[in-house]
Amino acid sequence: MGAETVRAHQNDGDEGPDGADGADGAVGADPPGGADERKREQRGWYFYDWACSVYSTTVLTVFLGPYLTEVAKSAADADGYVHPLGIPVRAGSFFAYSVSLSVIVAIVVMPLAGAAADRTGRKKPLLGVAAYLGAGATAGMFFLDGDRYLLGGLLLVIANASLAVSMVLYNSFLPLIATPDERDAVSSRGWAFGYMAGALVLLANLVLFTAHDSFGLSEGTAVRICLASAGVWWGAFTLIPLRRLRDRKSTLPRAGATAPGWRQLAATVRDMRRHPLTLSFLLAYLIYNDGVQTVISQASVYGSEELGLSQSTLIVAVLLVQILAVAGALGMGRLARTYGAQRTILGGLLGWIVTLCAGYFLPANAPVFFFVLAAGIGLVLGGTQALSRSLFSHLVPPGKEAEYFSAYEMSDRGMSWLGPLLFGLTYQLTGSYRDAIISLVAFFVIGFGLLARVPVRRAVGDAGNPVPERI
Repeated sequence: MGAETVRAHQNDGDEGPDGADGADGAVGADPPGGADERKREQRGWYFYDWACSVYSTTVLTVFLGPYLTEVAKSAADADGYVHPLGIPVRAGSFFAYSVSLSVIVAIVVMPLAGAAADRTGRKKPLLGVAAYLGAGATAGMFFLDGDRYLLGGLLLVIANASLAVSMVLYNSFLPLIATPDERDAVSSRGWAFGYMAGALVLLANLVLFTAHDSFGLSEGTAVRICLASAGVWWGAFTLIPLRRLRDRKSTLPRAGATAPGWRQLAATVRDMRRHPLTLSFLLAYLIYNDGVQTVISQASVYGSEELGLSQSTLIVAVLLVQILAVAGALGMGRLARTYGAQRTILGGLLGWIVTLCAGYFLPANAPVFFFVLAAGIGLVLGGTQALSRSLFSHLVPPGKEAEYFSAYEMSDRGMSWLGPLLFGLTYQLTGSYRDAIISLVAFFVIGFGLLARVPVRRAVGDAGNPVPERI
């Protein structure tokens, strides 16, 4: 994975340690049972992406934003404001603010869960708790009707925060079940599994939503069934990784496993200061992925409110994103074998910038142009996320997978509160979703500049991990 800035450092002390053999579960160590056991765990691991990605697609990307916005509008006063806890909030901004609140909750919980997982070695039970709490909240969205916008906001906060915590634990398995040279491919396959599941469920949602009259359902009831179905799917398929993944014996002291979330986060950040290049990558990822997550969560609101597109059009567009994201994740994974993940990610960020600029100029009531935009997003979405995850796995010190991935997840779903907040504030101040969407370009430009400066080969060696042939 090599940008030019990386290659300039390859002869500058970048060689890592000879290997990562050591205690069970150390980064780079094969699980007992050898390659067959490792492949079995990898196949089980893919299925958590298959299980939880339908939440991101059906709930967060397609249905909940427009639906919760309409529910909030039905509860709004004559000036278009709702008043949760007495605070005046424009109804059109309520969904974005709820996403931001869910992130703040996740920030408190994720470091605690990550540290507890590393120190107790019980990643799998904690994964199960987080997954089923999120799946239950999502299934509960069936009861979101009338003017129950506060219920919708509460369930969104619970589900979104639970997903973030579960992804900390899920991602922390990657260094334990894949050798360094396997991780780009394994991570890309996981994302591809997730996008395939999202496409499959979304196709069923599309049939139900567009033919709701034939099923004797109102449009609102059809939406609520689609929301709840994501929770049922999430819970059902979580059983597979819980059966196939296995916990490792921790090599870390148990003391501090129950430290408060903020204190544990501070301890993790202090430890990261001993690995400044890992921290540099995380900062870059925090910024550009904030933009990615905001586009994912707010695109349907932009399409419905600013471009005047129907719900059916939005579903087809997101379905297109899901299908092309499978090809994008696998295709960018292949590019990483030749050009390296860092350079491939940088190319993906350029694609994001071009796509957002094009989105600003999209004409209203023009589905074809929106589909072209969706195709562009799909091609860069999966690969950017998959390669970022696998690249970070090389930068984690052995034995601290969940703790470091809690910080990573804050950058993925956790610290991604600034983008939705900026999006909501821009709309509240200007009344224009076009201004809100173009404001997100800054995240990709700044993230590109920071990522290009990270010497990843040296960063892998400094973390105490073997340096792959191409990194």
